[in-house]
Amino acid sequence: MKTRVLKVDPSNIDADSIREAAEVIKAGGLVAFPTETVYGLGASALDEKAIRKIFTAKGRPQDNPLILHVAAVSQAAEAVEFFPPNAKILIDKFWPGPLTLVMKKSSKVPSVVTGGLDTVAVRMPSDPVALELIRCSNVAIVAPSANISGHPSTTNAQHVIDDLSGKIDLILDSGPCRVGVESTVLDLTISPPAVLRPGGTTLESLRQVLGNVVYSPFLTERPSQPRSPGMKYAHYLPKADMYIVRGNIGDVVKKIRALASEYKKRGISVGVLATDQTASEYEGFAVLSAGNRDRPESIAECFFGILRRFDKMNVSIILSEAIDAEGVGMAVMNRMEKAAAYKFIDA
Repeated sequence: MKTRVLKVDPSNIDADSIREAAEVIKAGGLVAFPTETVYGLGASALDEKAIRKIFTAKGRPQDNPLILHVAAVSQAAEAVEFFPPNAKILIDKFWPGPLTLVMKKSSKVPSVVTGGLDTVAVRMPSDPVALELIRCSNVAIVAPSANISGHPSTTNAQHVIDDLSGKIDLILDSGPCRVGVESTVLDLTISPPAVLRPGGTTLESLRQVLGNVVYSPFLTERPSQPRSPGMKYAHYLPKADMYIVRGNIGDVVKKIRALASEYKKRGISVGVLATDQTASEYEGFAVLSAGNRDRPESIAECFFGILRRFDKMNVSIILSEAIDAEGVGMAVMNRMEKAAAYKFIDA
């Protein structure tokens, strides 16, 4: 299969390119498209055969549920049994945007979408290209991240090409994603509502609207049956072994420098994942800055791209500074912990 790439300017969307992509969706094909979070790999939510192609292209386990993307609240209403009262509040406040809501599914949603669960995860992306694709397809689109399962997520079209070229029909390229980490997933079938995956919508902002919202205990342990993408299987893994060094930042820098020096003496190639404030402290090593540690959203935007850059550098070890797990920083640390397979070093 030859994968076509169509460039689309999000500020001046070419209707012909969107129509071409929508025809692929309607015909049962796969289209990688941008969202504000990461690039998604889309298929018609009503075409079970097309949905199964997603799992094949990604090498994704079939009990790992998919998120259903909509361009109108009416599409979401068709996918669920009913909207809980708090769902309407959240939709009014956060849609379109990086918030996925887990609710009881309707009979219209194929079980392949939900991994056999009686719930469905639904969101309305804010990216204009994504919304136009869904509208023109005239159907909700299911879409996990457009990467090989287990690899770092894709935040620009080149990442998608690197992972999926020759395996999917079409890629819509509209440049880099703005948020850089996946949407927050909030389970509304339990009380209090629980964040199954932290993302672009912070816990703090959810609490301002709903009051009592908690983090799911499954953020730190793997359930036997995942209720949301990213809960059970390994995710975001770079090629190198990755370790998170945590503690006071001054001590963290000293610890990383000592470890990197030791690896270098042993002939082991090491990369350092630093921040803008500390990158200059690692002179002599392969260092990449993920962004400003005082602005975790800047790190979120760059994080997956940094992991992919380390892959191209062919380092054997990545030593990463931890950041504060507050606001969007919680989403960054969640992805960092999974990328490191929960391997920590205390400074």
